[in-house]
Amino acid sequence: MSTTRSTMRTHWVALRAMLVFTAVLGLAYPLAMTVIAQVALPAQADGSLVRDADGDVVGSAVLGQAFTDADGEPLPEWFQSRPSAAGDGYDGGASSGSNYGPENDDLIAAIEERRAQVAELERVHENDVPADAVTASASGLDPHISPEYALLQVDRVAEARGLDEADVRSLVEDHMQSPDLGFLGSPTVNVLSLNLALAEMGD
Repeated sequence: MSTTRSTMRTHWVALRAMLVFTAVLGLAYPLAMTVIAQVALPAQADGSLVRDADGDVVGSAVLGQAFTDADGEPLPEWFQSRPSAAGDGYDGGASSGSNYGPENDDLIAAIEERRAQVAELERVHENDVPADAVTASASGLDPHISPEYALLQVDRVAEARGLDEADVRSLVEDHMQSPDLGFLGSPTVNVLSLNLALAEMGD
């Protein structure tokens, strides 16, 4: 009888603990964090959404996307993002890198293929193609490219849009972001923001 009572008491304590922690950690804590985020950083809490001149949502400032046609071919009138290994490309539900080692044959073949494609698209020598033009980021969702890769695309974009090369180059330079705190990381260019500015430039 004493053993049964002790077992019941143990179960009751465990059940109460589960209910309390479920309420605190499963309901109260997420709700509190949501409220704090909406008050302190509403734009970031809603996904850092980016809107075009008409107010339509065209993407997120923190998620990369492709600027290609239905066949996956790069559209010459837009700046191109770096490659993505997330799902079929830039899939937020499958964020991932390739996880291949630097000597993996598949990775080496993919890089060589991408380098040749970029060199042909931009009409430059393969040795002039930056690393981020041929390699995916660890998340597969990086919205940024290097200034070198952005500047490499200036001639092609200007020609495709009938714009002055100097104006497009100036646009890229205006969208270069300095490293965090001035020294963390490298300078970057947000491709979506740059392309939105490019669209407005042509209006």
